[in-house]
Amino acid sequence: MISTWSTAAGRALRAVRGASAPMTYGLIVLCGLVFALGPASGLVPGYGSGDALLAAQRAYFRHWGVVPAELFDGPAGAALTPATALFVHGSWVHLLGNMLFLFVFGVMTEERMGRVEFTLFYVGCGYLALLGYAAANAASEQSLVGASGAVSAVLGAFLYLFPRARVTSLLPFLFFLPLRFPAWVVLPSWAALQWLAAGRASDGPGVAYLAHLVGFGLGFGYAWVRYGRTARVKAAAAPVTEGERQP
Repeated sequence: MISTWSTAAGRALRAVRGASAPMTYGLIVLCGLVFALGPASGLVPGYGSGDALLAAQRAYFRHWGVVPAELFDGPAGAALTPATALFVHGSWVHLLGNMLFLFVFGVMTEERMGRVEFTLFYVGCGYLALLGYAAANAASEQSLVGASGAVSAVLGAFLYLFPRARVTSLLPFLFFLPLRFPAWVVLPSWAALQWLAAGRASDGPGVAYLAHLVGFGLGFGYAWVRYGRTARVKAAAAPVTEGERQP
């Protein structure tokens, strides 16, 4: 088992080194490996099954995820959890949804920003997005995990940098008919849906729509301040994207 994982990791790292956007692909690989080795994937028999597996998942998410009540009133180490939570996901659907969006919008954004700046931008905005969500739910004891705050920041930056890039979207109310729209139509519409969903969300974490909004705003604002009006690029079409379903 260990040799198999080592071989797979080695191949993935070689592919990342030769990529045009190595940090985007590296983040995808890292999140995939973290998930595969954790209890939520169901791939590691050592976590057990049934109630034992559920208990292991709860403990794992609580240790590496953001628990708002502990973040502000707990041990000092809890301040690191908005960073570690970015690489932890709760299910295969959760992981694949976030990584699809990161792949679609991260490559061009990284090429524009550069490797180091993009990495710092991704982690920093993701941290602040989860911190903002935790501040709005400061009494919550539930764990929050996922990269969607950081991925939303990438979407915000992409909107500012490549507003005319055409994105192929699958619309469920049109029987998932693929239609092509410019980013300035797709991404603000996505943000508006997050805003509406956040207004209807319960007090518990569930889907972290507020983290999506905070991340999106941070990403757009960063690109606006950092690059100014001259940074906008008329870009080629971005790859296919689908609606995000989980945080």
